[in-house]
Amino acid sequence: MMHHLLTELVLAVTPSPSPSPQFDENQVTPGPWGFVITFAIAGIVVFLVIDMVRRVRRVNYRAEIDERLQAEVAERDAARADDPDAPIAPGGESTDPLRKPDDPRR
Repeated sequence: MMHHLLTELVLAVTPSPSPSPQFDENQVTPGPWGFVITFAIAGIVVFLVIDMVRRVRRVNYRAEIDERLQAEVAERDAARADDPDAPIAPGGESTDPLRKPDDPRR
C-alpha cells in the first residue's frame, strides 16, 4: 500500500511533457521595421562609400598637381641656375638663397 501511495504521489508531482507550441512565422521574421532599418543602414553605407571615393580622388588630384608644380619649380630653378640674368616670372619669388631681398633682379 505504501508503494501505491508513493507511486501516486510521484506521478502527481511530475508533470507530463506537453507538445511544443507552434510558433507564428510573423513573430519570427524581422517584419517591416527590420526591413526599413536594414535598408536605411545600406543607404548610409552607400553614401559613405561614395563620399570616401570622392575625397580620396580629391587628395590624389591635389598630390598630382603638387608634384607637377614642384617639377616646374625645379625646372625653372635649374634654368635660372644656368642663366642668372633670366627674368623672374611675374608673381614668382626667387628661390635662390644667395640672392638678397633688395636685389634689383627680383
